[in-house]
Amino acid sequence: METIALFGGSFDPPHIAHEALVKALLEIKGIDKVVVMPTYLNPFKSHFFAPSELRLKWLREIFSDSNEVEVSDYEVRQNKKVPSIESVKHLLKSYKKIYLVIGADNLSSLSKWTSFDELNSLVTFIVASRDSVDIPESYLRLNIDIDISSTMLREDLDITKLPSKCADEIIKFYQGKKCNQE
Repeated sequence: METIALFGGSFDPPHIAHEALVKALLEIKGIDKVVVMPTYLNPFKSHFFAPSELRLKWLREIFSDSNEVEVSDYEVRQNKKVPSIESVKHLLKSYKKIYLVIGADNLSSLSKWTSFDELNSLVTFIVASRDSVDIPESYLRLNIDIDISSTMLREDLDITKLPSKCADEIIKFYQGKKCNQE
């Protein structure tokens, strides 16, 4: 395996759009594997709701049936905010080519990412459609027609929008927590 798609994020909580995105990535010719990498703490956020180890556990359970998906604990093990450039450099020790998957909602802040120019030279970006955000032609586009976000889910828990393998556990965790602030 030489080519991977790196799908990082908070996954706080993981939801069915995350599952759909991974499935769509696996259908792209040339991608050998999808590496799902939860953050310890997103570099643009000040806190998380579910602890990183719990989000890692959920993701491992969700993708346990797929040999083409690896859930990496690299950022969680760092026990700090990890910029994408560090994770990419770590993965380039094992893989030849990396597609970096981001949501279209991240496009407006992409130039503010740590070492963006270097990151841009090391990866090919795949941008998942979201919220009718225009995606420049210079990026690969991935259409995901599921209008959901982790923020929305924390505010309004809906078990039908959670991965079935751990939906009950996710609901139990977030119930009663004050999760309506980002």
